[in-house]
Amino acid sequence: MKIIKWGFIGCGSVTEVKSGPAYQLTEGFEVTAVMRRNLEKAEDYAKRHNIDTYYNDAESLINDKNVDAVYIATPPDSHKAYALKVAEAGKPCCIEKPLTPSYKDSLAIQLAFEKRNIPLFVAFYRRSLPRFLKVKSWLENHKIGEIRHINWTFCKPPNTLDLNKTYNWRTDAKVAPGGYFDDLASHGLDLFAFLLGEFKDANGFCTNQQHLYDAHDAITASWIHKNNITGSASWHFGSNAHIDDVKIIGSKGHIKFSVFNENPIYLKTPQAEEQLVIDHPKHVQLYHVKGMRDELVLQNFKHPSTGKTALHTSWVMDKILGNI
Repeated sequence: MKIIKWGFIGCGSVTEVKSGPAYQLTEGFEVTAVMRRNLEKAEDYAKRHNIDTYYNDAESLINDKNVDAVYIATPPDSHKAYALKVAEAGKPCCIEKPLTPSYKDSLAIQLAFEKRNIPLFVAFYRRSLPRFLKVKSWLENHKIGEIRHINWTFCKPPNTLDLNKTYNWRTDAKVAPGGYFDDLASHGLDLFAFLLGEFKDANGFCTNQQHLYDAHDAITASWIHKNNITGSASWHFGSNAHIDDVKIIGSKGHIKFSVFNENPIYLKTPQAEEQLVIDHPKHVQLYHVKGMRDELVLQNFKHPSTGKTALHTSWVMDKILGNI
């Protein structure tokens, strides 16, 4: 089997369990280099994960002749600068979600890779997880009849960083204009486009209720998909409890699940009820990474999460935030 050698730009917490080991466990992929601005931390990560080369300079990794493809796992405000350099180098790339903090910058990345006909993937890995593929199969097999509406309620209490007003890039409006919305809601909105088809239009109301940071902390939205399925959602990051409830309503029943919690997925119709527990893999990006292998190496698969699909999600988010 052909081997693709990956380099990681960024080797922080997301690469420790969620993604990094998935690349190393996937036959046909190797991780040969990592980069972090702090060279000591880059070296520590490389040694703990048995990776030969480490850098504190992204261009050195991108231009390393022993690196065939690049995974960008840094905060979203840096994605554009790194991605354009990877495109210029002509190497396939996977970028952490969201693609960038804005539709404009996401478009620049997508066009750069499209112009050079270079594969671009984005780590909206829920499109590849078995529990959501089961939900998709229920929908495609018309288990709840014609799909009418989807609603998502997501709430979480402020964490210690929020309450102490400690710096966190996830709530820095310069990095993430929507705050936790950018980091978390992007997963759900991208998943809904995968399950129900692309959005036709979307709008929202945004505010800051707690004044713990400068980004938004409360957002409500409504939208319509191109197939006329309607949708609504609310995200609140200063509630007293965690709530993560999605309900898809059809003409003959409904489906319930969570985007982040590993609750059972639930199907109800007048004829039957079905509840399934489908666990995520230990390394949650495993199926996403294997899908990239299947497209790049085995060439027998079309990956569901690409620059094009992530660009659509960026457009939806900017519509909700009122930036378009």
